[in-house]
Amino acid sequence: MRARVLAVLFALAAAAPAAADLRRPLSGCGGYPQRLAVLADLEAVPAPGSRNFRRDYLRAFQRRVLARKLEPLHDCLRLDEIQVIGSHNSYHRRPHEPLFSTLASFIPLIGTAWDYEHPPLDLQFGVEGVRQIELDVFADPEGGRYASRLGPAAVGLPTASGVPALDQPGMKVLHVQDLDFETTCYTLRACLETVVAWSDANPRHLPILILLELKDERVEPDFGWVVPIPFGPEEMDDLDAEIRAVVPRHKLVTPDDVRGRRATLDEAIRRDGWPALGRLRGTLLFAMDNGGSKRAIYTDGRPSAEGRVLFPNAVEGAPDAAFIKLNDPIGDFARIQAAVAAGYLVRTRADADTVEARLGDTGPRDAALASGAQFVSTDYPEPDPRFGTGYEVSFPGETVARCNPVSAPRGCAAVWLE
Repeated sequence: MRARVLAVLFALAAAAPAAADLRRPLSGCGGYPQRLAVLADLEAVPAPGSRNFRRDYLRAFQRRVLARKLEPLHDCLRLDEIQVIGSHNSYHRRPHEPLFSTLASFIPLIGTAWDYEHPPLDLQFGVEGVRQIELDVFADPEGGRYASRLGPAAVGLPTASGVPALDQPGMKVLHVQDLDFETTCYTLRACLETVVAWSDANPRHLPILILLELKDERVEPDFGWVVPIPFGPEEMDDLDAEIRAVVPRHKLVTPDDVRGRRATLDEAIRRDGWPALGRLRGTLLFAMDNGGSKRAIYTDGRPSAEGRVLFPNAVEGAPDAAFIKLNDPIGDFARIQAAVAAGYLVRTRADADTVEARLGDTGPRDAALASGAQFVSTDYPEPDPRFGTGYEVSFPGETVARCNPVSAPRGCAAVWLE
């Protein structure tokens, strides 16, 4: 018994530094909102001098001095005080022909809703500036459940995937079993290995949020499609374990880390706010896309997601509230702004099912950006030239992030964020 108690104590001691580091104040951050505002005012003051050369020289000198002060102060900003672009179904590749055209002929909506794809995850980070991704995961504890696909048989193609990784046990990443399964990374492990490798090579990056949708829906009508394994308590534990097996502890930010010494996650957010960017650079956070019964299973006996990896998709004021998914930036605009003002992280969508990109409709995109949602998800960090509308979701100056329009203090400047 004593040995078991000691083992538990050692485990707790080993985990404590990560949480303590996140909540320890950064040196030099006292009163950072006021100091940012003062520096912004100074930057706006014209440099003295009547001659152009002298004025320009003094102006350049003034900017160098201010830069040395502005850059470290932006590390004091909290995670909820910035806004980044995310990608929807970040792994997704368009179904191959002739399967795609055949599916679209039977179900026309598929011809638009599934007609998008993304580059590999590391290119999304490095080239497109994405800092939030979404992965759909299916439980496959024995391996092989998704190694064969029935859909290709309808167009005379082999059903065997020929992908050895799909025969191995572990979470699989795809959109819809048997029908929409093309992906840049077939397993959760492979996806996360790509993310970790890019993070290691870019250690000063802003924190990346990885949104996981837990998939177990059947395809109807049933023509013999694969039946997914429901996500119960055991599958939830397996998911956490798989993430921990790939992501090093020093890169992983968990609900316990953010909760710190507060009784609930919600109390920590409302009283302490999110940790500073200077504590979170080079880290990964995971959140659950699902609510409802899956959230209930995941937090059963753990009202603040104690011991868990994922931040639940919660509701304002709940014990586990830190992250909220509100996908309608127009209908939920006021609620998103209120949640952001209260300190929560919010994910919303700028577009869906390729509709806005085809029409060039920027209404939802503009509402999403103005709402202050920290994570604005899109299928178009870059335009799809096939549509000819130029639709994309990005920030002015092609910055990776911008100061949050709702929660950032005056004087925040996007150029210093990353």
